[in-house]
Amino acid sequence: MIRTVPTILVFLSCFGVATANDGDYQRHVDVVRNTPGCVAFWDFVKREPGGQNRFTAHVPEGATNDFPLDANNYVKDYWGAGRDAGYQDFPLLGRGPFGQAIRIRREQDASFRPLLMVPRERMHDSAIDIKGADHPVSIVAWAIRESGNHALAGIWHEGTDLKERASQGIQRVERGQRQYAIFAGLERAGSACGHVSENGAGSFQYKFALHKTYSQETAPEVPADSPVDVLDQSWHCFAMTFSPQRSELKSWLDGQAADHWQDNVRQRIPPVYNAWRQGELHQIAGIQPGEDVNYPADQYYNPPEDNLISSKVLSESADVRIELQQFPYTRVKVTFKKQSDGEWQVVDRDLSAVRKNPWWFPHPIYSPADAQTGGPFAIGRVIHSARTVGFTGWIGGVAVFDRALNASELQALSSINVIANAKVQ
Repeated sequence: MIRTVPTILVFLSCFGVATANDGDYQRHVDVVRNTPGCVAFWDFVKREPGGQNRFTAHVPEGATNDFPLDANNYVKDYWGAGRDAGYQDFPLLGRGPFGQAIRIRREQDASFRPLLMVPRERMHDSAIDIKGADHPVSIVAWAIRESGNHALAGIWHEGTDLKERASQGIQRVERGQRQYAIFAGLERAGSACGHVSENGAGSFQYKFALHKTYSQETAPEVPADSPVDVLDQSWHCFAMTFSPQRSELKSWLDGQAADHWQDNVRQRIPPVYNAWRQGELHQIAGIQPGEDVNYPADQYYNPPEDNLISSKVLSESADVRIELQQFPYTRVKVTFKKQSDGEWQVVDRDLSAVRKNPWWFPHPIYSPADAQTGGPFAIGRVIHSARTVGFTGWIGGVAVFDRALNASELQALSSINVIANAKVQ
């Protein structure tokens, strides 16, 4: 995100960071708020004017909900163990793209996993509760990654019903309530990893959700207690966009979203391979070898393959030819056999690779029926059975949009420079 500091800023601070006194804070905030579709933006500067003094979001003019963030230890909520979390558990940096940032620490106590959240009852059916058919979404998080690969922000209650070792003794068991979120990489640590769910639970008969994308680019690990000049150069902009019109989920790091493919699908992500294979076999009349007649049809994964992008002959003999055919979201190994009339006939198709950025997602986002079946909006961590530490580092802002942002908009959001000691005027 921030690699170089413009010359004008060098004169303002020995670290190349502007103070907020000259209006930089408001200009930086306006870049986000004036991006069309912004429904909520937490910069960890704006707070309630009184009372609990919680962080609140910048929201569109006329909005009545500014989504104050509660500090919460989800282990205490679900396991009945550990202490309460408070704002003191999120140290402040005093600088960042908007002049402030919160720290997510590598907590050593397994019964303490603090996060900031908007409880479901305070955001159900609100502007950030993006769900259902034909509803696009983008979520952006500005962060310095110290370690980990898990959630940065979103509505992503992973459920506490999974059979994990850490889930022993759980007191409150709930099914997954996933909608959308941005992660710091998951299997590809440091990448931007966008995640959406059509059912709140698992995908392709697997216990975890698998509709996710990965940016080709990655953010390196940077110790959270590094000198400020190192931290100032270490911010990255993690983002995901979902366009139901294109059925595409895409991940962006620092405004870039290079193509990313996953080869060897059968071995690397067997549930996706099987979802494609079962859908393929189902299209053939009669029950085919390897077909699972009980496989749910809504879990097939068969991106459109009516537009052949390229074809490469892998091998050919007098009567057998094997081609690798590429379509917009899949690469398929196709075997042809020469018939007695000399014509080549397809005798087998096998999934070789899937496109991981963007990822084809033809479903509506999970739509909870009520507040009891929906998850909170969380920042820093999400509720899940494994109770792992997750992401650690600094988060300097989180924004939600009710549309799929484009490349130029995300590049503009990624180009916001660091300022220090921001205060709301």
